[in-house]
Amino acid sequence: MNNFAQRITRTRPAATFAMAARARALREAGQSVISLAIGEPDLPTPDHVIEAAHAAAQAGQTKYPPVTGTPALRAAVARKFARDQGLGVAPEDVLIGNGGKQIIFDAVMALIEAGDEVIIPTPCWAGYLQVVDFAGGVPIFVPCPAASGFQLDANALAAAITPRSKLLLLNFPNNPSGAVANIDMLHDIAAILRKAPHVRVIADDIYEHLVFEGAYHALAAIAPDLADRIVTLSGVSKSYAMTGWRLGFATGPRDWLRAMALVQGTATAGVSTISQAAAIAALDGPQDLLAERRAIYRRRRDLVVTGLAGATGVDCPVPQGAFYAFPAITGWLGRRSAAGRLLVNDDDVAEALLDEALVATVPGSAFGMTGHIRLSTATADAVLEEACQRIVAFSASLSDEAQ
Repeated sequence: MNNFAQRITRTRPAATFAMAARARALREAGQSVISLAIGEPDLPTPDHVIEAAHAAAQAGQTKYPPVTGTPALRAAVARKFARDQGLGVAPEDVLIGNGGKQIIFDAVMALIEAGDEVIIPTPCWAGYLQVVDFAGGVPIFVPCPAASGFQLDANALAAAITPRSKLLLLNFPNNPSGAVANIDMLHDIAAILRKAPHVRVIADDIYEHLVFEGAYHALAAIAPDLADRIVTLSGVSKSYAMTGWRLGFATGPRDWLRAMALVQGTATAGVSTISQAAAIAALDGPQDLLAERRAIYRRRRDLVVTGLAGATGVDCPVPQGAFYAFPAITGWLGRRSAAGRLLVNDDDVAEALLDEALVATVPGSAFGMTGHIRLSTATADAVLEEACQRIVAFSASLSDEAQ
């Protein structure tokens, strides 16, 4: 008898992990699969960060942590928000979470009741839809097409706001498109929000240090009069190659942070003290590695955009940041693969690329924008070159029309 809670039926595993699992199974069966499904840096965690974690463990920092984070890390994050975001916050204005995903979960679960509307510009990270559905919220998607540089149009945002709107989820630099919010767009968003005082904002700035074109700006710094309605989050996973350390953090209005801490304390309590010690070393240690690694990701971005230019029927906008490419593959739809698969949508394309070209990608439908696929560029140059060659060969093998 299925008597599980209804919320379980409202969510499903992320497509990124599903595709990665399929790729792993094929690889274990002896296939030479290239997986570009998950956005995880292949670069190592910096040595001084690992050394700090080891020293903390040796020093006995292995006890239960405070739910909101250790005082030392909260102070380091406050310094980081001042340095990188231009936000003057006290350590008490910081919450440490088990990765950025938990921060988002905390913020949504603390705010959203069944039936509340959550505005989500698309394309968007699939995790947003998961948590909004889980909370019983109603996602309201606002398309940000490639033709507009994947930027959020203020008029479209205004049209999406209703009396039931409670939250806007922003993610720039964006996963999956790589779009970077220009300052004019942020000013326009702020102007709309001033007319909608019932709408709060989660600004997911996890890719803040991975900007190749333009500049990163924090919405709360651009519009300080709205800071009491904005939770700004980031973490060490992407910039410092610390995905497995599971550590994210946020700042925002204290009433919202207190509510988020209650959610977190109910679900998981505090974050590993060892990870917190490592994060202090990352945030307070040498920051020159950020520019060095940004240059690596930019080179890989250029490699993929150039490599995909040879694929007939593919249009790959140049990502401005993050480490993804989000090419349109509409030129492939309605055609058949060499194995006879009819490509009706991007889900078919992702499946065919994996089965026939042995390249794992994620369909755009997982990110709320069909007609695209997402490729992670956070892997070695040689691997990306081979993946692009396989995709180009796949495109050349497609029939001219459905048969």
